[in-house]
Amino acid sequence: MTQRWLALFLGLVINAFGNGLSVASNMGTSPWTASEVNLSHWLGVSVGLAIFVVSCLAALVNQLLLRHWDLPRLLGEVGFVLFFSYFVDVFSNTFTRMGIMRLSAGVRLLLAIVGITIFCAAISMYQRANLVMHPNDDTTNILRFMYCHDNVVVAQLLTFTPPVVIILVCWLNTHQLYAVNWGTLFTLLFNGTLIGLADRVVWPSLHHNFRAKQAQ
Repeated sequence: MTQRWLALFLGLVINAFGNGLSVASNMGTSPWTASEVNLSHWLGVSVGLAIFVVSCLAALVNQLLLRHWDLPRLLGEVGFVLFFSYFVDVFSNTFTRMGIMRLSAGVRLLLAIVGITIFCAAISMYQRANLVMHPNDDTTNILRFMYCHDNVVVAQLLTFTPPVVIILVCWLNTHQLYAVNWGTLFTLLFNGTLIGLADRVVWPSLHHNFRAKQAQ
């Protein structure tokens, strides 16, 4: 159990670090984070607040996917995003102050891909710990094990459908796209694959223990 709590803590911070790096690079990040960045520009709020609100809504959707009410899971996910959204703001602002936007586009794209790879490994860690996780990643876990026959790639692509819609709605209202670039395409193509790879090579002694009560 100590191993799982350590995986949760490290996964949360490392995920926020990877997201902060990819957001600050402005060369594309995960569809969910990109959708929240675009919402923040459209609504004039911080990225952290947009992440928190959207993620809380995702936590409620997870309750529907589980087909039963799991209050500890819901509260745990809300608590997770409270810290996660704060750390993403901290890391992205830190990288911005360090002058990441003064780097060439090629270097920033490389940093975005590094950030994406880092947060995929982090997601794998706390998904396997399965104590508390980001609602979006729990959505992937629920779809993977309850609906997609353990296919993480299909589950991840399904999970990415709502943020793509959000990005389109924001674009129609602002006529601008933020945090959507080659890194976003990289995430769409390889996010599930990278998580599956991390399951095998990052902390291999940490195994999945997905659980969901059957609906009454």
